[in-house]
Amino acid sequence: MIIMKKDATQAEIEGVVAEASKYGVHCDVSRGEVLTIIGLVGDEHKVPFSHLEVMPGVKEVRMIETPYKLISREYNEAFQGKDESRIIKLKGVEIGGAEPVYIAGPCAIESRTQLMRIAEEVKRAGAHVLRGGIFKPRSSVHSFQGLGAKGADEAREALSWLREAGERFEMPVVTEARGESQVNLIAEYVDIIQIGARNMYDQDLLGYVGRAGKPVLFKRNFGASIEEFLSFSEYIAAEGNRDIILCERGVLPIGKGKNLTRYTLDLAAVPVIKRETYLPVIVDPSHATGRRDLIRTMSAAAVAAGAGGLAIEVHYNPAESWVDAQQAITPAELKDIIDDCRQIHKIVKG
Repeated sequence: MIIMKKDATQAEIEGVVAEASKYGVHCDVSRGEVLTIIGLVGDEHKVPFSHLEVMPGVKEVRMIETPYKLISREYNEAFQGKDESRIIKLKGVEIGGAEPVYIAGPCAIESRTQLMRIAEEVKRAGAHVLRGGIFKPRSSVHSFQGLGAKGADEAREALSWLREAGERFEMPVVTEARGESQVNLIAEYVDIIQIGARNMYDQDLLGYVGRAGKPVLFKRNFGASIEEFLSFSEYIAAEGNRDIILCERGVLPIGKGKNLTRYTLDLAAVPVIKRETYLPVIVDPSHATGRRDLIRTMSAAAVAAGAGGLAIEVHYNPAESWVDAQQAITPAELKDIIDDCRQIHKIVKG
């Protein structure tokens, strides 16, 4: 990163950007309360840093060793002048703020009636953000793929229901984009675009969603290391989008573990990620465990580990859920979980 002097002029900043761009790197300009930082995205080995360091307006050139430079705490602290975490503000909800945020709703939207009922009940239970799947990635082509798979008209109608529910019950809404062709349509209706675990490695999709102008809920792939997870989130940040919500949702279990839980919830990832980056971190206990009887316990553990929120699948009658019925909980159970987690958060924060 190139750290500009406090009194650097706009012309000097633009001069450094123009010079650095000659070497095939993208320049990410961040203007903080104290300094302006120019982050170089690309193959920095081609850049003559000794030349850039003596250009007018440049204070210093500093190398960031991690592969996830733009989302690192070191980069953020340099231009903010202090070590802060990012807070994403949406319709009165602060993700990454002082209190955990609870995201809840059906795994898949089945009908307008189903969505409205669940939205009303999760709001009453204490949820802040409404989730609902329209384009569902599934392991089997014969499984229900979401209403969006039926066609463009059906997708738009389901998205309109989601936005209507969010407006009626005063909650931001989130749904998953399964591919680039869905991003622009989804962005018309939702407040947050989700990238699911299966698409964590899709560089083109990450770049596309980074340019969509919406916060991104980014899930860790079940086979990804923490370093890979953060490195791929950098593809979103490199497009100028820092409103990224990182979501831990479990990694592949070892041995017979898969017979007992769907994945292994890596709660150690939460404090590690919070140390490495300034982005908010939440946990999805529904996909991590795949068992409704474990959601309450693992939700409490996630908040105790420092998670800034939870994403939980809820249905008024889990047995009737078209997708992932075994891991959906009722609104009443959600309320108990939120009540527990609020008490745990108070204890952890002292």
